[in-house]
Amino acid sequence: MDAISVIRTKRDGGTLTDAQIDWVIESYTRGDTVADEQMSALAMAILLNGMSRAETARWTRAMIASGTRMDFSTLRRPTVDKHSTGGVGDKITLPLAPLVAACGAAVPQLSGRGLGHTGGTLDKLESVPGWRASLGTPGMLRVLDEVGAVICAAGEGLAPADKKLYALRDVTGTVESLPLIASSVMSKKIAEGTGALVLDVKAGSGAFMKTPAQARELATAMVELGTDHGVRTSALITDMSTPLGRTAGNALEVRESVEVLAGGGPEDVVELTLALAREMLDAAGLTDADPAKALADGTAMDHWRRMIEAQGGDPAAPLPVAREQHVVPAPASGTLTRLDAYAVGLAAWRLGAGRARKEDPVQAGAGIELHAKPGDRVTAGAPLLTLHTDTPDRFTSAQSALDDAITIGAGDGGASASIVLDRVRA
Repeated sequence: MDAISVIRTKRDGGTLTDAQIDWVIESYTRGDTVADEQMSALAMAILLNGMSRAETARWTRAMIASGTRMDFSTLRRPTVDKHSTGGVGDKITLPLAPLVAACGAAVPQLSGRGLGHTGGTLDKLESVPGWRASLGTPGMLRVLDEVGAVICAAGEGLAPADKKLYALRDVTGTVESLPLIASSVMSKKIAEGTGALVLDVKAGSGAFMKTPAQARELATAMVELGTDHGVRTSALITDMSTPLGRTAGNALEVRESVEVLAGGGPEDVVELTLALAREMLDAAGLTDADPAKALADGTAMDHWRRMIEAQGGDPAAPLPVAREQHVVPAPASGTLTRLDAYAVGLAAWRLGAGRARKEDPVQAGAGIELHAKPGDRVTAGAPLLTLHTDTPDRFTSAQSALDDAITIGAGDGGASASIVLDRVRA
């Protein structure tokens, strides 16, 4: 077996054999035989010529086999996880994990950090004083057994091939390959060992997939991969043309998540949290559980507090607040008809809520508050957005990101459409 023949097979539109896929993933991960430039060429060939369902399934299997696979068979509850493809203001994991745990499932939520305009769940939770992202497998199992939910960083041994390949795709213009996206997500989630998985595949300006059709194609590929590997998998396609909720930023989103757990919070965050909770409970076989009741009666909040405490955090401690705020007024009176998600995410990133490189620090208090959402009436000069940062020289660049993000029209607004656009099942 040699790298050049594997590259030529895919370059010429051929189908990779199981043996070719296993060899190239193993050799590249090991760091011998297949060089970065050769894997780059293969990734580009895959981007241009695609992979069949069987090839993608085998590619995913090989990446899983590059590391360890977690085992939750000792837990007394059925396991179910959720993965989001990322968006702006997407704090859903925070209220969702304790809510589903309150309904009887175990939720092993391995999460990541933000990069660019999309926020990261671990960055958000690290704004809680004392909270720890790194637990190790024994610590993760302990929290799952005691609380039913854990949100933590994935260990180094989980699908190491994906970590190495993703870094290469990021600098070679091959991130957009659908089979490589699907196998990247699913190799980690399947290696995680959960019994069931629900995907939140976002569509819109603030998402990676810009249209519902693109999102459905990705969702279908990932659902097929989960099914092919014995994990009960389904997906919701959800709207990311407007930021979720009324905040984008780390501590700001934690504060809003706690409001949801207390029975309040923005309607769209509550709607999506409950929709995903019902999908997860159905996948776990807990069809009699009522997540709306668990949200209303305080049991979800109780599980949140216990989860935070089990990971070293203080759920009663004040959250960080940015030193500086700047109000952006509505430019005209009328109905807010558009508030672009990508622009808001970019502005929050420029304020310090996100990072350009994985090693960059983030500001816990930085971000944006939205005082209106599309469909709301606004008055010229009244607060529309509040920008938060510790470094006021960031305000100018953040505001420039918002220059074309807002549209105000005539009319009285109307009922907002459902945030859930579609559903994909095997």
